[in-house]
Amino acid sequence: MHRVLLIDDDEQLGPPLATYFQRFELALTHALRPSEGLARLRSGLFDVAILDVMLPEMDGFELCRTIRKESDIPIVMLTARGDVMDRVVGLELGADAYLPKPFEPRELVAHIQTVLRRRNGGNGPAANASAVPGVLAFDGLTIDPARRSVLRQGEAVELTGTEFELLHLLASDSGRVFSRDDILNQLRGHEAELYTRAVDIVVSRLRKKLEPLDCIKTLRNAGYSLALRKLAP
Repeated sequence: MHRVLLIDDDEQLGPPLATYFQRFELALTHALRPSEGLARLRSGLFDVAILDVMLPEMDGFELCRTIRKESDIPIVMLTARGDVMDRVVGLELGADAYLPKPFEPRELVAHIQTVLRRRNGGNGPAANASAVPGVLAFDGLTIDPARRSVLRQGEAVELTGTEFELLHLLASDSGRVFSRDDILNQLRGHEAELYTRAVDIVVSRLRKKLEPLDCIKTLRNAGYSLALRKLAP
């Protein structure tokens, strides 16, 4: 059973969600304040975090930024403010999915299942690239699909599930130019809400994490490709 941490100051939200989640083998723990949520996350016992944006102590964006400094746990963000700019900010900070309130519990479960599939390399479109066995080695970069690990110049790099899937997709056919539509079709799965702007955001995050390597080349009006020389097996 996967363990999910909800950080939301609505005391009435946790109990009914916990009961509903049990149908899908998800165990929900509810923290009302960011400080409590961070303490629980640091125990390392959770598989997914759900963050509300409107919180006491710090807002969900700041909380997401804080979590990302310490962990690559999948993050789903919730907020009553459902405009595109909020989704963009959340994704830029490292969230894996974004769901506006009010939401249907089944839709939230679908988002959680999608980010878990990405994380665990499960079935579906998002897992096609990571299903390929064998370590991929490039100048300064090593990608291990089985362990879902990445080494940059010998140093481990923590990536979110979406970032790993994007990097592995580009690396699986290095030299090929993947259009944004190609990337969306591979990464979004059946339920995940990704859109063209999100691809650019994930690419930007990935580039930053892989610095000083210049890994991803942008081809104007065409898409992205991996710009590293592949090493012979």
